[in-house]
Amino acid sequence: MHAITIPEPGGPEALVWDEVPDPVPGEGEVLVEVVASAVNRADVLQRQGFYNPPPGASPYPGLECSGRIAALGPGVSGWAVGDEVCALLAGGGYAENVAVPSGQLLPVPEGVDLVRAAALPEVACTVWSNVFMISHLRPGETLLVHGGSSGIGTMAIQLAKAVGATVAVTAGSKEKLERCAELGADILINYREQDFVAEIEQATDGAGADVILDNMGAKYLDRNVRSLAVNGRLAIIGMQGGVKAELNIGLLLGKRAAISATSLRARPLGEKASIVAAVREHVWPLLAAGHVRPVVDRELPMSDAGAAHRVVEESGHVGKVLLVVR
Repeated sequence: MHAITIPEPGGPEALVWDEVPDPVPGEGEVLVEVVASAVNRADVLQRQGFYNPPPGASPYPGLECSGRIAALGPGVSGWAVGDEVCALLAGGGYAENVAVPSGQLLPVPEGVDLVRAAALPEVACTVWSNVFMISHLRPGETLLVHGGSSGIGTMAIQLAKAVGATVAVTAGSKEKLERCAELGADILINYREQDFVAEIEQATDGAGADVILDNMGAKYLDRNVRSLAVNGRLAIIGMQGGVKAELNIGLLLGKRAAISATSLRARPLGEKASIVAAVREHVWPLLAAGHVRPVVDRELPMSDAGAAHRVVEESGHVGKVLLVVR
């Protein structure tokens, strides 16, 4: 088969479409013939040499895919050859075939085509696990999403609105904020021109955000804590703004607030399977009903993954950039 390899870390040109050995599904795994994958920031970091796959994972980038089951490994039940699926991966999505633990498979949702289903697993699992399973966003509460026009952001907006929350977003342009509004965002903040702490305070009559989903890390830590409501929850899922910052514990204590920090890729298989099962139970019906949809900016050939990485690094896109096997 062919896959995107990274002979040496570097820029987008470091991604090489090359012939590699076929994967073989092991115990509890299925072999998926890949139709499409999606680009995530983690893939960019892996290409640059900063984020190696977990032990035992495929060396090729790609944290999600859609396709058809081509073979079942030993001990797999509930799935059949030919089933159309999408999957959460620890790696290997940028390839013609990938072996996937069966607990990380999802059926393609009703009303979503097979290619666009590749935009769902990583964002749905990340948002549901952080915003709902850990931070327990409830109807009537306010969610602040940094990077509202990203793949994560566009999913978070829709899921939060579906459960009856108010959604605030930050984004870097009027056009991106308009797209967020189309998805249901209520409070639109241009982080290049506005102070999100002041905007959240004004929009919530001083109450603050009940839950904040943050992809920036250190750069936003102090301002995020200041933006939290009493009993607020800050969920950190990225480090685009650095890894070290001072924390005002007195302010955190005064708000009786909580901070969680999670990643998805390196979690044990059982934890991933639990998250995937929760997503299938809670998110898939919303997709089937049309209340939530994948947001796809563009589709590019998987063999031209370097061009897709350039799009993501330039941050001009809204939603996901897909790589399609042609």
